[in-house]
Amino acid sequence: MRVLAAISGGVDSAVAAALALEAGHDVVGVHLVLASAAGGSGCADSAADAEQVAAAVGIELQVWDLSAQFTQLVMTDFLAQYAAGRTPNPCVRCNEHVKFGLLVAQAQALGFDAVCTGHYAQVSTDGDQVVLRRAAYVPKDQSYVLAAAGPARLARVLFPLGAVTSKDEVRAMAAARGMVVADKPDSLDLCFVPDGDLRGFLRAQLGPAPGEIVEADGTVVGHHEGTYGFTIGQRRGLSIGRPAPDGRPRYVVALDPILHQVVVGPVEALDVTTITATTPVWFTDAPVTRCLVQVRAHADPVPAVVTPTATTIEIHLDEPLRGVAPGQSAVGYDADRVVLQATITSTAV
Repeated sequence: MRVLAAISGGVDSAVAAALALEAGHDVVGVHLVLASAAGGSGCADSAADAEQVAAAVGIELQVWDLSAQFTQLVMTDFLAQYAAGRTPNPCVRCNEHVKFGLLVAQAQALGFDAVCTGHYAQVSTDGDQVVLRRAAYVPKDQSYVLAAAGPARLARVLFPLGAVTSKDEVRAMAAARGMVVADKPDSLDLCFVPDGDLRGFLRAQLGPAPGEIVEADGTVVGHHEGTYGFTIGQRRGLSIGRPAPDGRPRYVVALDPILHQVVVGPVEALDVTTITATTPVWFTDAPVTRCLVQVRAHADPVPAVVTPTATTIEIHLDEPLRGVAPGQSAVGYDADRVVLQATITSTAV
């Protein structure tokens, strides 16, 4: 097959490209410039490292500047979601719209049969169904952030690292192939917030929007510079001047950007048993009625009953979850196999 290998400049994508070539595919590399306008690195790693990787693998490298599209499809949505009091996952949207949206479409237009990336997940087919499974190395599994891309796009993707058993194995494969990125640290920050100061980035982009931090009964216990600086379940950084009457810690339990209020309460106020999520993506022929549901990238999944409607799903959890925020992705699993994905819009006890 003709394969377009996305090479960020990190060790994972480097080894994935090498494995695709060694599997007998005709491989061309591509480095995506995504967050250059924001001065970021992270997901859009350095072109210099990508060039060295391509040279070590022995393949051509192209550089595609998709920063304008990234800004429109990912960053604009990211800012709008935070301004509306939600907690988006930009990696989910980037995978959905850019890495497995624009990239796959452009690769297909150029005559490539598949796209190859260094994500940790496994994709295959079962008859006419595209099957997305967790990676063999579960601590690095990325099926949660890939599910929104949907089966049609993932049908044209190769994940050579899906079967590896450790990150050490990947680094050893890179070292054996003479790659300078073999010991390169993983990037942990958002690619467009390289200094890790998310609250500062949001304040610079959205401007000050001061308001009050209140208890559920409306009692004012503090002040803030913008509800976008908080997320459901947050405990640290609340800057509350006085302790709760019972002396227990407070957590963010609700956000009201219209009233500019951050509502705080005890930890049990974070418990939810029902989740409503919109625009479901199904990896099954018919909607499932029961599965394991995961609401954060590395959270433990919990059993749930799923009730589909025309454009949403209701998720009824067997046991309460805490700190579930609108804007997050809900991904359903049957064992290690993804069966659905949807975006959380609301929760209830």
